[in-house]
Amino acid sequence: MRRLLIVITVLALAALACGPSLPNIDIPITRITPGPLETLTIAEPLPEGDTVMAVTLGVGAGNLSLAGGGDGLVSGTVEYNVADWKPEVKRESGSLSILQRFAKDKIGIPEGDLINKWDLRLGDAPMELTVNAGAYEGQMDLSGLRLRRLEFNDGASTNSVAFDEANPEEMSLLKYSTGASTVTLRGLANANFAEMIFEGGAGTYTLDFSGELQRDGRVTVRAGVCTLTIVVPPGTQAQVTKSGAVTSVKTEGTWTSSGDTYQIKGSGPQLKISVDMGLGTLNLVSK
Repeated sequence: MRRLLIVITVLALAALACGPSLPNIDIPITRITPGPLETLTIAEPLPEGDTVMAVTLGVGAGNLSLAGGGDGLVSGTVEYNVADWKPEVKRESGSLSILQRFAKDKIGIPEGDLINKWDLRLGDAPMELTVNAGAYEGQMDLSGLRLRRLEFNDGASTNSVAFDEANPEEMSLLKYSTGASTVTLRGLANANFAEMIFEGGAGTYTLDFSGELQRDGRVTVRAGVCTLTIVVPPGTQAQVTKSGAVTSVKTEGTWTSSGDTYQIKGSGPQLKISVDMGLGTLNLVSK
């Protein structure tokens, strides 16, 4: 946890150093001192009927564990030892937000071991889920959840997201935006998306489209200097078209290529993947 907060500080200072010269601007530096460990219990009931709920989670630096199997809409705990980090829970008709508030005009220096641990379960309701997070470590199993839309926005993170069971709802958009991170998305065919957008900076990213593709899917990847691995199981129709300054493309399995286009033959719905990335390696795997 302390390491993540140090990462935030370093990134913030680096951003200031790389920016234009702005005299007479004083960025306050605060000391973050831990206090007693507090636990907030989340027990939000399911909505009546089949109401689609917009659920937003706003997490600072810390650890986020997210899975299905919840008794209500959202249940679980948030543990923290900085009083100002107590999340605000706000529920309105058709929406629920659980948010931590952080001052954007201050740089925090940790003093001692800081705790910010989220352990949440989502229930059996159709939802549009948004996760906004800072520098964090995430472990997420979204298997079988009824997701109409899914969006992640995070900073320097290490996150894994799994879809080991099919989404029973048709997802209109799956969007993931991240910074200098290590991100693994697994079982993406089970997410049942029509469109997917992945945006990354400098990092290591794995997009694994295993599972059962239920309909045609369009995927757009935009990334900086990175290592990007795309996994498509044999038998799934897929087409990958690359652009940008990709240093090298490595293939494993039954890929064929023509110019900047790589294909796998199969039957059923098709994946069309467009990759625009900077210097780095694109790994195409069929297994």
